[in-house]
Amino acid sequence: MQTEKVTPMMAQYLELKADHADALLFYRMGDFYEMFFDDAVAAAEALDIALTKRGKHQGKDIAMCGVPVHAAEGYLLTLIRKGFRVAVCEQMESPAEAKKRGYKSVVKRDVVRLVTPGTLTEESLLEARRHNYLAAFAEVRDACAMAWVDISTGAFHVMPLAQVRLGPELARLSPSELIVSEAKETELHEVVSDFGIALTGLARSAFDSTSAEKRICDLFDIATLEAFGSFTRAEVSAMGAVIEYLTITQRGNLPLLRPPQKEAEARTVQIDAATRRNLELTHSLNGGRTGSLLSIMDNTATAGGARLLERRISSPSRVVDVVKARADAVSFAYENARIAQDIRTRLRNVPDLDRALSRLSLDRGGPRDLAGIRNGLIEAEALHQSLAQHDLPDLLREAAEGLQGHGELIDLLDNALVAEPPLMVRDGGFIAPGYDEDLDAARELRDEGRSVIAGMQQQFVTDTGISALKIKHNNVLGYFVECTATHAEKMLSPPLSDTFIHRQTTANQVRFTTVELSELETKILNAGNHAQEIEKRLYESLRGAILDHAAEIGQASSGLAEIDLATGLADLARSENWIRPRVDMSRAFEIEGGRHPVVERALAQQSGEPFIANDCNLGAEDDGANIWLLTGPNMAGKSTFLRQNAIIALMAQMGSFVPATSAHIGIVSQLFSRVGASDDLARGRSTFMVEMVETAAILNQADDRALVILDEIGRGTATYDGLSIAWATLEHLHDVNRARALFATHYHEMTALAGKLPGVDNATVAVKEWEGDVVFLHEVRKGAADRSYGVQVAQLAGLPAPVIARARVVLEALEKGEREGGATQKTLIDDLPLFAVSPAPQPRPAKTSAVEEKLKEIIPDELSPREALELIYKLKEAAKS
Repeated sequence: MQTEKVTPMMAQYLELKADHADALLFYRMGDFYEMFFDDAVAAAEALDIALTKRGKHQGKDIAMCGVPVHAAEGYLLTLIRKGFRVAVCEQMESPAEAKKRGYKSVVKRDVVRLVTPGTLTEESLLEARRHNYLAAFAEVRDACAMAWVDISTGAFHVMPLAQVRLGPELARLSPSELIVSEAKETELHEVVSDFGIALTGLARSAFDSTSAEKRICDLFDIATLEAFGSFTRAEVSAMGAVIEYLTITQRGNLPLLRPPQKEAEARTVQIDAATRRNLELTHSLNGGRTGSLLSIMDNTATAGGARLLERRISSPSRVVDVVKARADAVSFAYENARIAQDIRTRLRNVPDLDRALSRLSLDRGGPRDLAGIRNGLIEAEALHQSLAQHDLPDLLREAAEGLQGHGELIDLLDNALVAEPPLMVRDGGFIAPGYDEDLDAARELRDEGRSVIAGMQQQFVTDTGISALKIKHNNVLGYFVECTATHAEKMLSPPLSDTFIHRQTTANQVRFTTVELSELETKILNAGNHAQEIEKRLYESLRGAILDHAAEIGQASSGLAEIDLATGLADLARSENWIRPRVDMSRAFEIEGGRHPVVERALAQQSGEPFIANDCNLGAEDDGANIWLLTGPNMAGKSTFLRQNAIIALMAQMGSFVPATSAHIGIVSQLFSRVGASDDLARGRSTFMVEMVETAAILNQADDRALVILDEIGRGTATYDGLSIAWATLEHLHDVNRARALFATHYHEMTALAGKLPGVDNATVAVKEWEGDVVFLHEVRKGAADRSYGVQVAQLAGLPAPVIARARVVLEALEKGEREGGATQKTLIDDLPLFAVSPAPQPRPAKTSAVEEKLKEIIPDELSPREALELIYKLKEAAKS
C-alpha cells in the first residue's frame, strides 16, 4: 500500500493549525487568505461563500475556501460577531526569497495576530462611538478584582470586585470578551452568558500575581508598580492576565496602554443589570441603540466625546465635588452659547486621536492616521488659544491645558504630509513634495522619465553635433542611443568612442549606450520601487515621532472629549429646555415639572403632542424613608413616571442638566428599578420568578441613600398572594432599607399604608371618564385611585364587544359582592348567569347574483379568445338586468 505524501505547504499549514486549534486559520496565499479542512467548512457556512476542494489528505478531499486579502476586514467582522476566533497567518517572505533556498521551498509563514472580540483595532471592525473592552476577572485567596482595557484607545482600568458584583459590572462596562482562569470558566459561564460576552479561559499561571507584577513593570518600563499607586494582589493578577492575553493575541506586539487607573465602587452609583435594562440607559429593550437614553443625549461632535458620554451615563458619580465640577463645565457652555458654538464647529473637524494612536502603536495604521494626529493636534492648539481668553471652570481649564504644547510635532507632520493622504502605505504619494530630496528625485524619474531622457538626448546632440541622434527603448536592449550608418564612423572614433559604447549594428542604424544612460535607465526602472521604499522609511520615522509624544497626544484627546461632552450637553439643554439641578449630600428628592427625555422626544417626532410634566417630592429632610405609593390604571403613564424620576437622578449625578423646571437631588448611592418583567425560559424561570428574584436583590442590597422604583410587585400570582408580597415589600423598604422609593401598584388596599407608615404618601395618575370611555390625563396627583379601569383599557386595546360587555357584568357582580361583604367569591360566580351577554349577531350570507352563478360554471382554460369576448358581453347584459 502506497503511503500518501503530505505536500510541504500542507505540512506547514497543519503545523500552524495545531498551534491554534481553537481558531480559524487565515492562511495567506498571495492575494487570498485560504482556509482548509473543518475551518473551510465552518467559514464557508458562516460567510456564505463557496466551498471548494484542493488535493487530498488521508484519502479524502481537502475542503477549501478563501477570502481576498483586500476585503478581509469585512469577513473578519462577520466571523467575530458569530463567535469565531481567527488566527491571521501572513507570508514572512516573498516567493522570490523562498526560491533562493530551493525551487520547491515553501514561503515562510507565521501567525502574526489572533483576532478575538476584545482585541479589535481596525476602524471598520469597531463602533466609533463605543468602547470595545477586554476584561479579566481574577481571584487571589478570598479577594477578587477585575481589570479592563480598550486596546483601540489605550484605556486601562482596574478595581476590587466581589464575585457577587461581577454581573452588575459586566452590565456597566459591556466588555466584548472576559478572561478568567480555566478553573473558574465553568463556574462563571452562566453569569457571562447573560450578557453575550465571549468567555476565554487562560492557564492559572497567567493569573500568578508575582509574574503579573513583572509583566506590568516591563510593559510600562518602571522599576516598581508603586509608581502607579497601591494595588491588591487580586488587582495585580487581573492586570497581569490582561497583559498576558494581549501578548498571546498580538504575538508580542503590545498596544500602547495608558497607566492603569484604579476605580472604586464607592465613587459611582451602583446600578444592577436589570435596572440598566429596564431604564434603557445605553440600549433599548430590543437591543438597539435607538430609543435609549444614550441615543437622546448623544449630541457630541467627536468619537472620543461619545465614548465619554456613554461612560458617564453608565457610571454616574456619587461624589458631590465631581458632580459639581462637571455641571460647572456644562453651565459655562450653556451661559456662553456663542463661544460654545465656535468650539463645537472646531470639534467637528477633530478625528479619533485615541484610535489612530493605537493603530500606529500596533503597526496597523496608515498615512491617514498620521494625518489624523496632525489634524487633531492643529484643532487642539486652536481651541486652547480660543479658550485661554476666558475665565473657565476648573474642569474645562484642566482640559484646555492639555491641548497645548504640540507645535513641534504639528510642524513636522504638516511639512511631511500631503493634505489628503491615501489609506495604505503601499499606495504611496502621502509625503509632501519638497520634504525629502531623494524622494523628489525618485518621483521625478518615475513620473517624468520621458522628459529626463529628452533632456539627455538634447545634450548628446549638442556634444556630438549629430542632429539625427535619438535615444530609444525596446524590451531587449532597454534604452540606447541610435544614429544612422552615415554618422557611425564619427561615433566609433575618438573622442566620442570614449563616451559612446557600441552595442548593435543593423542595416541602416548603429546603436550605442553610455555609462550615464545605463545608470539613468536603472534609476528610471527602479524609481517607482525606490520612491515607495523612501516613503515607507519616512512613514516609520513619522510614526516613531508620534509614538514618542503618545502621552501628550492622549492628554489632548482626553481634553477634547471633556470639552466636547460639556458643550454638547449644554447645546442639548438649550434646545430641550433642561435646567441645572441642585445636587448635595441631603436626602432631598424634589423635582418640579419633570419629564422623560426619551418619551418626550418620541412624542414630538411622532405626533407633535406635548409631554405632560409632573412633580415628585420624596422629602427633603433626614426623616427616614420617603415613599410614594402610586395607583392608577394601566396606560395612564405610571411606568413612565417611575422611570423618568430615576433617569433624572442619573442625569443629575453624571453632571448633566435635566428635563425639569427645577430639581434638588440628594446624592443617590444605588439605583434600583423593577419595571416590567418577562420569563427566563433558559433557566426555567417564570415571569413571577424573575420578578421575585429582582425584588429580592433590591431588598437585600438597597441602603438608605438608594432610589428604588417598583412597578406592580406581586402581579404574577394569585391576588391575595400578590397583595401580601407587595404589602410586605413596601413595609421592608420603609422600615429596613429606609430608601427613597416610588412604588406603583394596582392593589388599592395598600393605600391604607399611607395612614400607618409615616414615610409613605399616596399618589395617583389622574383619569377622566366620558360616556363610558376613559381619558388618560397623565397627571400625577396626591391621593389614591379607587379603580383600575382595566375593562376600559381592554376596550381600547380592541377586545371584541361581547367580551367587554361580559366583563362589565362580571366586574359589577364581583364589586357588589365585595361591597355587601356577605357573599363568597364562589357564590358570586355561581350566581352569574352563563353567557348573559348575547353573542354578536352574525351577518347573513348575501344572495348570490346571476352573474356570480354564471361565473361559477365557467372554466377559463377551455375558452377561446372569441368565446371569452362573447362571454363578457353576456355578463354585462346579465348585470344590467
